[in-house]
Amino acid sequence: MCLLIPSKVTQINQENNTATVDTMWVSCEASLDLMEEGSVQIGDFVLLHIGFIMNKIDEEDTMASLETYRETLELMNTHERQQAILDGDNCANRGWR
Repeated sequence: MCLLIPSKVTQINQENNTATVDTMWVSCEASLDLMEEGSVQIGDFVLLHIGFIMNKIDEEDTMASLETYRETLELMNTHERQQAILDGDNCANRGWR
């Protein structure tokens, strides 16, 4: 299962139309191809899905989403967490570029 994950934009590469985002303390590169040019700025909170920034969200919604993820992880045992990571790594849409 692939999820929308709240992330914070830390860098923007206009040449490649990508942004570096901090997603639950992990940095990754995401495409800005689905966003209006100039609509995403450093420091914005965005929803990331299959390597694309889908839309911006406010900080309050971001914190609420991250709290839900934290609560979910606490309910999972080690095997379930490992399986969720493997499932995410095998997401059919993961290799966007």
